[in-house]
Amino acid sequence: MGIPFCISLSALQYPRCGRVHQLTLQLDVDDGSTVTDFLPTERARGVTIQSAAITFHWPPLPENSHVEAKAHTAGTSLLSPSTAENHMINLIDTPGHADFTFEVVRSLRILDGAVCVLDGVAGVEAQTEKVWYQAAEYRIPRIIYVNKLDREGAAFGKTIGEIASRLYAWPAVCQIPWFEGGTGRFCGVGDVISLRAYRWQQGGDGKILESTYFNKLQDHEPAFVAEMKKARVALVDLLANDDAVMIERFLEVNGQHLDLPSEDIVASLRRCVLNPASKIVPVFAGASFRNIGVQPLLDAIVQLLPNPEEAPDPEVSVGRAEGTLAQLLNGKLLSKEAQEISPKTKRGKGLMQRGPMAVIGNLEACALAFKVVHDPRRGALVYVRVYSGSIRRGASLYNTNLQITEPAQRLMRMYAQDSVDITSLAAGQIGVIPGLKHTRTGDTLISYLGASERTGPPSPLNSLQLRPIEVPPAVFFASIESHSLGEQRSVMNALDVLIREDPSLQLSVDEESGQTLLCGLGEFHLEIAADRLIKDLKAKAAMGRIEIAYRESLLFPSEPKCVKIDREVAGKRARAGCTAAVVPLTEDDYELYDHEVSIDEGGNRITTSITTPDDPARNLEQWNRRLPSQLTVGSLHMALKNGALAALVRGVNYPFPFQKVHVTISIDPRTQIFKTDSHPAALATAAREATKAALKHAAEGGTAILEHVMNVTVSTDEASLGAVVKDLNSERGGHVLSIDDDDADATTSGVRKDLPVIDLRKVYAPRDPFDGGTTFADQEQAVMNNSSRQRTIKARVPLREMMGYLKHLRSITAGRGSFIMSADRFERVVGQRERVLQKELRGY
Repeated sequence: MGIPFCISLSALQYPRCGRVHQLTLQLDVDDGSTVTDFLPTERARGVTIQSAAITFHWPPLPENSHVEAKAHTAGTSLLSPSTAENHMINLIDTPGHADFTFEVVRSLRILDGAVCVLDGVAGVEAQTEKVWYQAAEYRIPRIIYVNKLDREGAAFGKTIGEIASRLYAWPAVCQIPWFEGGTGRFCGVGDVISLRAYRWQQGGDGKILESTYFNKLQDHEPAFVAEMKKARVALVDLLANDDAVMIERFLEVNGQHLDLPSEDIVASLRRCVLNPASKIVPVFAGASFRNIGVQPLLDAIVQLLPNPEEAPDPEVSVGRAEGTLAQLLNGKLLSKEAQEISPKTKRGKGLMQRGPMAVIGNLEACALAFKVVHDPRRGALVYVRVYSGSIRRGASLYNTNLQITEPAQRLMRMYAQDSVDITSLAAGQIGVIPGLKHTRTGDTLISYLGASERTGPPSPLNSLQLRPIEVPPAVFFASIESHSLGEQRSVMNALDVLIREDPSLQLSVDEESGQTLLCGLGEFHLEIAADRLIKDLKAKAAMGRIEIAYRESLLFPSEPKCVKIDREVAGKRARAGCTAAVVPLTEDDYELYDHEVSIDEGGNRITTSITTPDDPARNLEQWNRRLPSQLTVGSLHMALKNGALAALVRGVNYPFPFQKVHVTISIDPRTQIFKTDSHPAALATAAREATKAALKHAAEGGTAILEHVMNVTVSTDEASLGAVVKDLNSERGGHVLSIDDDDADATTSGVRKDLPVIDLRKVYAPRDPFDGGTTFADQEQAVMNNSSRQRTIKARVPLREMMGYLKHLRSITAGRGSFIMSADRFERVVGQRERVLQKELRGY
């Protein structure tokens, strides 16, 4: 599988500053020498496992440039003289494997722009589609780089067509590949914007290239020159359809496509890239293994992608008020929060008296921690993106998620595994803060002048939250066992380090067996986690067989179960009671009364109510006054909900959490609340016991096992299509939804289906070598009966049947098949599969 998102940028257009790390470009992911793949596991397996950050300047600073006469070098701008100004770029290299999609998600969360790297041979792959639309959800401007055009079978024109048909984007072809004589080796690119041809030295390191105006190649490369003219006409026409300013510039040159200055085209491309409503995506060409096309791509990055000030305004929340960071900094969000809270409260009075700008004025910095890495020598390294202000070395950082203060004793700028100490991190920059003991992925960090070490900034700024990073649910698990009882503590410490690094890994303990279970997003994900745990973190432990996470569900409702407790909880006497009932959860709408609170969590619904037999709809404000001082209506509902959720963690007949259960808990404050003994912990305990009793009663009639059903997208060639379809339908109990049908009612790879289909006849794509001079649309028709034609199958398959599927798929497709999958929903296991699974679980 190719790497769909290999390069992503977060900070552009900064002045020259500080030391610049010398980057070596002649490194290869295939032999494990890539700078950003520095983990031993990454180099051993030749894959990217975790995202890595590098900061560099483009063009390189003068002391790092080696300009040679009559030739462009790696430090010379190619697109336009404006890129001669130095820019600082923060680059993040992300994994391409579907099991490590969380690494991509948390990187996308803090980026300002992205480069989508496509394999010129494979084209747009299934995982590419998934990540493309994840980037769209974060409104990240993107450009595309078609790589590996030096390989046999590379088809730039075909890839252009797939960008339109599978990514629903209008490809703006800014470069076309240059093959010697039209069908020879790949030697360079034709830049459609500047109308210049760039040719790299054969067998060189890619640093030296020749630049020629395209008309001077008329005698030697007439077909290439003609194609560049067609590409320029297509590019200008496409931009004119989307950009009103381009129409004006086009009319100023009397409709002569070739006479348009390159600066006008770059400006128009930039407007389209930064416009969220535009579907135009610039496309560039190259072969990175030979460094062909790398310099123009870096020029395009600084020319077309946004700097931090142009990026979409980040979403924030302060207390109950939600808005953008700009609204926070201009005081509007705090004014909104002051209106949300009661002016009679101490917090509300204080905010109104001081004024929003007085509170905001001392906010020195606001940043998001998006990654934590454990370094054997330096300890925890917390990667942060600064969104406003500047973090100074030695500043106290208040973690608004954990409500604690930690000092930023050092600040570093990273170059993969190497680093350079710096004195500050400005807005838009990415850096590392070592030594933070508690900060996790997704935490918001703020620096506030005059803040108390203990209480942090004044309210409500101490509740400031940047948009969090969503963690996908785990679907696989395996047991982790230490070699001896004495090693158990060190193994748990190593697991804590692993989970802090990768929150998509989750840890749980089986109540019945006492086993420690490590949960992850896929088989490969867990294999890599175990490898790191044992080899990198030196834990003396072993991982058991990888299992599937099932769920248990009810078939019948229960009778109401009333429970009262009187015991010691957390060192305090606890007395409380409540009544619980459970029913199978249905999709029907549930009507709530004023005295009820309902919440959906973990695939279940919890409804709590305060009621009395004679007056079920009593005004809750009256109850607020009648409840003991340690309780409020809100805390009472929260305690009951937490107790019910605790009871649903483990099933009755099977050791799996409950799913699709509706729990209803009611409490009568007159008979089930006992003054100071009925604190939140007591209420939660009573709710847990009552819910367990109701679940046990309902389970007497039997329960069902639910399994994850996955959306699966398989890519294979025409010759293997029949074998793959038969295997999915017959052998794996799946259901094929579509074959190359974009209108199918499935969203198997997370691809959005609400985008307009692009007419391929209107998409410009240059002719590929050996294609007979046909257009992309003609090529698609011509290969309909070709056995090497790539086909896409979309299906729904039980997760259990996808265990080890990649190895099997490669065996039936002669190594040419690939697939991705994503969780759809839980469904009941029925028939013979249910009987086999029950036998396995019960052991008889």
